[in-house]
Amino acid sequence: MGAPLHTHSSNVSRLVLASSSPRRRELVAALDLSLPVLILSSDTDESTPPDWQPAQIVEQLGLRKARASADLLQDEQSASSLVIGADTIVVLDGVVLGKPKDRDDAIRMLTGLQGREHEVYTGVACVNTSTGRELVRHRMTKVKMKPLDRATIERYVDSGEPNDKAGSYGIQGLGATLVERIDGCYFNVVGLPLSLLSDMLAEFDILVI
Repeated sequence: MGAPLHTHSSNVSRLVLASSSPRRRELVAALDLSLPVLILSSDTDESTPPDWQPAQIVEQLGLRKARASADLLQDEQSASSLVIGADTIVVLDGVVLGKPKDRDDAIRMLTGLQGREHEVYTGVACVNTSTGRELVRHRMTKVKMKPLDRATIERYVDSGEPNDKAGSYGIQGLGATLVERIDGCYFNVVGLPLSLLSDMLAEFDILVI
């Protein structure tokens, strides 16, 4: 078994994940690339104009995060990095659901989602620090929630899992028991569509397989 194929003409020496999300960290690690991965998140403004569509929101926020982390690397001349930024939102009836503000907000979101289908969008941005090249794309997955009673929703919220998650649920955890079916990429709902990311990395001559 040889080492995974990786950089060619791109001369990228490392990946930089512009996210503090442990879920995204695990997904990048799962690709088993023979490149070091640096975690470098930065505080970025996540406000968006009210007329932006979901795809535009996640693409621009993913790019904003990647650019912010790339800026932090400007003083480093030694390493050519490919910075990966991502943003995920849940959309119900055209309304964007972010992370819950508190317990009541989480219960409100989950009550609205229960028994219904919604969309999950994730935007992915790649920025090459040595060339300045940027690539931005997104994926959308449809998710159908099971009908849930108030007691079940409250128990789930009290587990603490919804606290830092768009739409107040995590499909890779206890939230999996709330989901009836999905149509599209599962990893997109987790927060980083690996199929899309591998295609984007290939455009920078970083081959996953």
